[in-house]
Amino acid sequence: MESGDRTEPARSSENQEEARKIRRLQVMISMVMSVISQDSSLTLEEASELVAGAKRAALAMFPDKEFAYDILYKPRLQRLMNERFRLQ
Repeated sequence: MESGDRTEPARSSENQEEARKIRRLQVMISMVMSVISQDSSLTLEEASELVAGAKRAALAMFPDKEFAYDILYKPRLQRLMNERFRLQ
């Protein structure tokens, strides 16, 4: 067995874990967006807290990926907040 063969299962496990974390993040962002868009009693402050909590959770899962969060999720959340609360 070559040394490269032993790392393959570990790499596969890491890839699976990364995929699980990405899926968890996608579900979390989807839930936050659903709550913001559907809960008519939600205040701007509460929605802002949800968005901030989502970012904290995302960065806890992916500490070095703030730039990716800022280009993937932040614009969606900002657009939703603007539409929901008639901002700008």
